[in-house]
Amino acid sequence: MTETDPKRSPWPRAGRLSRIRPFLVMALLARTRALEAAGRSIVHMEIGEPDFTTPEPIIAAGRRALAEGRTHYTPAAGLPRLREAIAAHYHARYGLALDPARILVTPGGSGALLLVMAALVEPGREVLLADPGYPCNRNFVELFGGRARGVPVGPEDRFQLRAERLEAVLAAETAAVMVATPSNPTGTLLSGAELAALHARCVAARTALVVDEIYHGLSYLDRPLPTAAALDPAPFVVNSFSKYYGMTGWRLGWLVAPPDYVEALDNLAQNLFLAAPTPAQWAALAAFAPETQAELERRRARFRRRRDFLVPALRELGFGIPCEPEGAFYVYADCSGLADDSLTLAHELLERAGVAVTPGLDFGRHAPERYLRFAYTTSLAQLEAGVERMRRFLS
Repeated sequence: MTETDPKRSPWPRAGRLSRIRPFLVMALLARTRALEAAGRSIVHMEIGEPDFTTPEPIIAAGRRALAEGRTHYTPAAGLPRLREAIAAHYHARYGLALDPARILVTPGGSGALLLVMAALVEPGREVLLADPGYPCNRNFVELFGGRARGVPVGPEDRFQLRAERLEAVLAAETAAVMVATPSNPTGTLLSGAELAALHARCVAARTALVVDEIYHGLSYLDRPLPTAAALDPAPFVVNSFSKYYGMTGWRLGWLVAPPDYVEALDNLAQNLFLAAPTPAQWAALAAFAPETQAELERRRARFRRRRDFLVPALRELGFGIPCEPEGAFYVYADCSGLADDSLTLAHELLERAGVAVTPGLDFGRHAPERYLRFAYTTSLAQLEAGVERMRRFLS
């Protein structure tokens, strides 16, 4: 203790605590809750969590698991039946014969990313990521002593990191390149050809490719997206039961790993978190049932209707949307024609219009003051109300 700061403990503090930053949107969310507690009505367009509850067949399977006493540890790599079910899903959706032994079930997609970064990153090594991108990815790299190097991407790239950009940015210390399709915050995709080109460039540079496919079920094309799990030699592919399957609070994801990494990743899982939640794993077996899939597709259609309303509505308000989102449930909108700074505008929209959105500064350093992220994770009626509130404020 010190006289100047009696509340500060005397214990040493790791330097990473100052490098890993919280989301700015969490401060906005705290303010949102304070306003709601005071009686204000707020339209939520800031949180990347589906408003739908978990589908009933999954909930019922979770109840049965608890009633049957399925509460003990599973193997660290996951329930064998679930790993087999995930492999069967890849065969049904992508026509891919995937060995279940390559699949590790994790506590959320974040658990999978934690394993990948633990396996690849050392002090002095770097990971290349698209900027803008999901902020936790940068922090996972920092956690293991590496350097997260954002590669600026914009509308001309559809906010995606492409193979031709790697020529100028790959370095001897580059341990991995990470991309996301569909991406957060932009909802843009990588085609099969673009994934293959990225993969070929990484293989030539002996650099790992990590592909985030967490939003894969939520695309608005008329065909399944290509999966990086089909590439050879195998990259690292991360997915999750959170977004498409509506299981955010169950904390369940998975990793498709290169065969020669499975044993080491299993060892890491044993030591980092032992296993994913057992009842959640039994519940997730119902995620692939026909009745669940039918409900999930109905929800995907509703997300598409929300997108088809929100994109033109935002454009009418003066926001620029150079890349229409093809997946996930986000619109990354250019607000530079309306304000000089997106963070200030986000605060003003909350305080004066009662609309909560996420400022671009949460997603990187490449022109963040130009962008706001709108999440269409609330009902169409709420989106309509939010647009009307913004119209009145902006006029």
